[in-house]
Amino acid sequence: MLNLLIATTLGETIMANIGYARVSTEGQELTAQLEQLKGAGVDKIFKEKASGVKQDRPQLAAMLDHLREGDTVIVCKLDRIARSTKHLLEIVETLEARKVSFKVLNINLDTSTPTGKLMLSMLAAIGQFEREMMLERQREGIELAKQAGKYKGRKATARDKSAEVQELLKQGMTKQAVADTLKIGVASVYRIARASTK
Repeated sequence: MLNLLIATTLGETIMANIGYARVSTEGQELTAQLEQLKGAGVDKIFKEKASGVKQDRPQLAAMLDHLREGDTVIVCKLDRIARSTKHLLEIVETLEARKVSFKVLNINLDTSTPTGKLMLSMLAAIGQFEREMMLERQREGIELAKQAGKYKGRKATARDKSAEVQELLKQGMTKQAVADTLKIGVASVYRIARASTK
């Protein structure tokens, strides 16, 4: 922490370990996660008390805004940062684009190592498999609904809302506010914003 303070004072760029801790309900405590993160040598911790299904995670958005190239995000478990494999991969994609590493303490995942990258690619493969299975079930459901005359079309996805995301960002809204307004994940907003600057 002292090195970080000295480097900041001197105007140098220094890599930082950034922790993220989350509990799902107000009754749960962050103490155990905070102790593990401090033991892992984090310089700053973002603390969240939010449900796994809700889109609004202001501290996750704040952490993503805070990150700089070379930083490492550290969590105790995968389910503390992501709601699903798909959500996890969105977050990791955002981190990789920012050149930020990712560590998960309970499974020794570290994307700065070859083993960590392999583990991540396996997770990505699982995520793709889950998505293909979901799409197959969806197609079957749509076919049955069409036969019964009950098909109403699909709901808009985050990708479908990319023009709205870009417009709201141009108006000066924060990424978290855009996510809340459009009812999409904040990681999706970051991905759309990044794609629009390419």
